[in-house]
Amino acid sequence: MIMIMTLQFDTLFKNANLATMDPAIDAPYGAIKKGALGVTDGRISWIGKIDDLPEYKAKDVRDCGGHWMTPGLVDCHTHLVFGGNRAREFEQRMQGVSYEQIAKAGGGIVSTVKATRETDASVLLVSASLRLIDMTAQGVTTVEIKSGYGLDLETEIKMLEVAKTLEEEENIRVKTTFLGAHALPPEYKNDPDSYVDLVCEVMIPRITELNLADAVDGFCENIGFSTLQIRRVFEAAKKHNLPVKLHAEQLSKQGGAKLAAEFAALSADHLEYIDEEGVQAMAKTGTIAVLLPGAFYFLKETQKPPIDLFRKYGVPMALATDCNPGSSPITSPLLILNMACTLFGFTPEEALAGMTREGAKALGLGAEIGTLKVGKSADLAIWDFEHPSELSYWLGNYSCSIRMLKGKMYE
Repeated sequence: MIMIMTLQFDTLFKNANLATMDPAIDAPYGAIKKGALGVTDGRISWIGKIDDLPEYKAKDVRDCGGHWMTPGLVDCHTHLVFGGNRAREFEQRMQGVSYEQIAKAGGGIVSTVKATRETDASVLLVSASLRLIDMTAQGVTTVEIKSGYGLDLETEIKMLEVAKTLEEEENIRVKTTFLGAHALPPEYKNDPDSYVDLVCEVMIPRITELNLADAVDGFCENIGFSTLQIRRVFEAAKKHNLPVKLHAEQLSKQGGAKLAAEFAALSADHLEYIDEEGVQAMAKTGTIAVLLPGAFYFLKETQKPPIDLFRKYGVPMALATDCNPGSSPITSPLLILNMACTLFGFTPEEALAGMTREGAKALGLGAEIGTLKVGKSADLAIWDFEHPSELSYWLGNYSCSIRMLKGKMYE
């Protein structure tokens, strides 16, 4: 006698067009038209055409009416927790003062450091929660949050604890990154190497002990830290088994991307001034290029990252909002998709991959999220549009109708 197995689902989505973003599916966007997707115990347990759906039982069946489903969006580079804002500095820049001039005059990152140090954790939590509203409404299920506006142990811990609280309270997956090597605090203005000592010998060990960071980042730039200083930070991170990533080649060519690749970094980010040697180094180690068109736009930069070189050498390109008060006060991931297409020459499919599949890889989560695939976490978004290219077409004013995180539905 032949036994017919009945599939058991917690949730079954039927009559959906699935933009799986799975490169193994030979179709644009990895699309499965007229499809179905089953969720069991928070994970995708079945996916395919609805005509191929076996016998099943489901606690909840959702008819998607032909709407499109994508993986939940992944915002893999943000500075979401900070005090104050820098609107007055924006006004200065519109009057002709450069970002570097503002930083050297005591503004820039250091001004946000002062505000963040003075702001209570509860206030930081509320302001960051408000920024998350736009992101989650537009389909984000995972966000990376960096520290780096404390530049002392107490405030860096405060920021990372706020980020962890956001994950608990705001129905979002959070990956935290320690960015102690972001700028020189005022008290170390004339002694950068001693500050690097503090980052390596005090901050990283303590933050590791408290289990507050998933990775370590740095700002390798002519107004930030040298490759020699960042090397020390990376060696300390490696000693404590923390993966690394790097702000590299944003304003000038410092060799940061090559250094990041040497340490098998999860990602190198910005990359406007990267050269072919740096791209080749990233390709060899699988380091993801995280491109940030919001900062490029907001700072009125003209040097674009070498998109064709990344394509030539097969370096995956992720996208992120870079939400921060100084160079990218943007909370709309969909606006970033449009900017990537209009400013950097992405295709809409590359843009969506950049904020799903490749964004997940940039956080070391490629096996868990980023594509719609059996076994992965049920992180997804459902949209009322006719084609996935609309996510890059509309200028940031499009909301998803359903968002699911780890199998839990939010409407």
